[in-house]
Amino acid sequence: MKKIAVFVSGGGTNLQALIDAQKRGEIKDGKIVLVLSSSENAYALQRAKNAGIERVVVSRRAYSSREDYDRAILNALRGKKIDLIVLAGFLSILGEDVVREYSNRIINVHPSLIPLFCGDGFYGKKVHTAVLESGMKVTGATVHFVNEITDGGAIILQKAVEIQEGDNEDILQYRVMRQAEWEILPKAVSLFCEDRIRINGNKTEIL
Repeated sequence: MKKIAVFVSGGGTNLQALIDAQKRGEIKDGKIVLVLSSSENAYALQRAKNAGIERVVVSRRAYSSREDYDRAILNALRGKKIDLIVLAGFLSILGEDVVREYSNRIINVHPSLIPLFCGDGFYGKKVHTAVLESGMKVTGATVHFVNEITDGGAIILQKAVEIQEGDNEDILQYRVMRQAEWEILPKAVSLFCEDRIRINGNKTEIL
């Protein structure tokens, strides 16, 4: 049984999707044992408490450099034997130390079809604003491994979502979460825990 740590910063809707999937038995061979938040005010902490999951806050504001923040995160994880880190609305960029320590063991969900609308500066509603301004008819979500390049790791799963007339950032954000993120994130976590993902360079193969 692989131990999962979920990193959060805000409301925790993706965390809740993972918790709900776990309750339904959809995350095979894995269990969420820790929720780490970059903010003490994140509602995701309450969701974790409600589910009986251990919680820890490592506030980004408390550290002047990314290196110091990395060390604090690694200290918070030390001794917990975490097999997989899931970034679920985690707004801080992880530095090289954490990425190296957990190489090919960190996954992130991004609210677009990578390689479109991703990289530095593309997060949250900013992604959906850019998508709508582009005039595209389809968007979606991507679950990928995390490496030293923002949103640059090997893609695990993607799902497309149709853009509809009258969509604004809020409507589109919710539809992408409901129709894509909340579906493919738990599925990707389960695939990892079942050892069904093989990485070949910057591509993955689902076994």
